[in-house]
Amino acid sequence: MSTAIEPIVGRYAHIDIEGRRHRVYWEEAGEGIPLLCLHTAGADGRQYRALLNDPEITESFRVVVYDMPWHGKSSPPPDAGDEPYRLTSEAYIAQILAVSDALALDRPVVMGCSIGGRIVLHLAHEHPEKFRAFIGLQSSAHVEPYYDTSWLHRADVHGGEVCGAIAYGLMAPQSPAEHVAETVWHYKQGGPGVFKGDLYFYKVDGDIRDRVDEIDADGCRIYLLTGSYDYSCTPADTSDVATRIGVEMIEMPELGHFPMSENPEAFRKHLLPVLAEIRSSEG
Repeated sequence: MSTAIEPIVGRYAHIDIEGRRHRVYWEEAGEGIPLLCLHTAGADGRQYRALLNDPEITESFRVVVYDMPWHGKSSPPPDAGDEPYRLTSEAYIAQILAVSDALALDRPVVMGCSIGGRIVLHLAHEHPEKFRAFIGLQSSAHVEPYYDTSWLHRADVHGGEVCGAIAYGLMAPQSPAEHVAETVWHYKQGGPGVFKGDLYFYKVDGDIRDRVDEIDADGCRIYLLTGSYDYSCTPADTSDVATRIGVEMIEMPELGHFPMSENPEAFRKHLLPVLAEIRSSEG
């Protein structure tokens, strides 16, 4: 069997985020309209490996995927010491804008899943002029806590095993075993307390229920896609957001909380028409 070399290029950038220097890792492939992808809580940019390798997408889009600080190959800030990690809405927005500016992305399309799908709503509300389109995967305005997050970071529990188990339960039974296993593995590799820190945004600070009605769907393009098999962000949760904004919600049958990672082939069938519409709108 011959060696297959993927077209993905990975690099590091030293970026100032909220006055602190960060060493941020990102991967990219393709040329054209910038498409900035945001991974889920506790994971990293490997979730978008299929998009980065999809020639039908990369022939028209420059797909850029970065690991959030503290995640994957991106480090905590060098002065972090024993500082506990906790993600807030303000910090999340600041890092996205800083990465976009540092990589010279001209009004990118931004696509995020789970916490990324939530922050997409914040970006559409606060910074619609900085992006040409918003794609929210598993987007909800809020989620009620459904388990005790202290189990994700405590001395008598293997945090990686717990995080992997939670991720496993959020995927559809129809998803291919190899992709499910890889998605779980990414979660098992997360840094201590990082998944828990991300969930502070997802379950507490990122609640945007009181501002959803202020998002101007006439002033920006918004697409909301949600897998049917997801109890963390149900189709009903996304449908409520879509109705309040005034856009259509696309339900993806037989997909769960990590559509781009757990079943890339099924996901691309829903994503390609969205990207085609964005591309055609560019003239």
